[in-house]
Amino acid sequence: EHVFDMAATVVHRTARIRLRVTRRQADRCYRMLHSAGDVWAWLLDTNRSRLQQGDRPLTNYQALCRELARRDSFGELSTVGARSVLRRYSDAWFQAAKRRKQQESARFPRRKRRLVPVRFYSGTFLIQGRRIRLPVAKGHTELWVRLGRSLPYPAEQVRAVALLAEGGRLWLAVTAAVPIQLHNLNPSRVAGVDLGIIHPYAVVSEPAGLLVSGRAVRAEGYLHLRDQQARFARAARRAPRPGQHGSRRWRRHRLRVRRVEARHRRRVHQAQHEAARQVVAFAVRHQINTLLIGDPKGITSQTAGRRQNLRRRQWRRTHLVNALRDKAERAG
Repeated sequence: EHVFDMAATVVHRTARIRLRVTRRQADRCYRMLHSAGDVWAWLLDTNRSRLQQGDRPLTNYQALCRELARRDSFGELSTVGARSVLRRYSDAWFQAAKRRKQQESARFPRRKRRLVPVRFYSGTFLIQGRRIRLPVAKGHTELWVRLGRSLPYPAEQVRAVALLAEGGRLWLAVTAAVPIQLHNLNPSRVAGVDLGIIHPYAVVSEPAGLLVSGRAVRAEGYLHLRDQQARFARAARRAPRPGQHGSRRWRRHRLRVRRVEARHRRRVHQAQHEAARQVVAFAVRHQINTLLIGDPKGITSQTAGRRQNLRRRQWRRTHLVNALRDKAERAG
């Protein structure tokens, strides 16, 4: 259950910005992400060996930091970046333990990863316009990267940045503390929100109603499907057989597929966030204080035909609820 504290004055929001880097800067960033993957693999191997020896695994963040202090450095990865990997591992382990205690299906982190995101908290990085200096290990030159666009938040509100790779490109996730915009809403006004498969939101209240069209998102899905089908048909003759390495053209094709898939996901997510923003703007305009969201959980377990079942699997109703909750918190 989500609980929102009305006494809070800020909410934390994250924006993902693409990096414009040179080849040398990209190599250094990827080496840093590889080093973070080495830290993740070291954690898994350490706990596996402890379990084989009959000892308890190290899962507490403080204990992991003490164990990290006994290790040598991991390339250009700074201590701050390595500790962010420890925090990610500890949070994942305790979250899995909590879900198992509640009789839910959950797995502990046991799979190694090649590229692991690295997070830096406020005070360890420096912002100068579109340029950001990321911390590196001692003895290495400073690492400056350039953002593809300006920061959506003032520099003094930025609390953390995270370096990550997705779709063959480098990104920087910027987290900022955004102040809440309070409005004089009518506590007695309530609106019902229905999550649709085609149209994302339908809002009904006593003074008015709102239907946010999802035809553009549906058209984007159709175009993306046709584009991927044509791309796979052209590259089918270059597909490697089992046990063979793909050619350079095949690797370029796979890289292009990952980039297009990531771009499609970003477009759909952005459209859903814009739809949630329209719902919250409608509520503020009509002085609506409470939004009641219908629970569509039982609908997904019903069989309604092949085409309708496919649409339900692509529904992403959880993201729709989170996007609406995100905008509602920002509006107080």
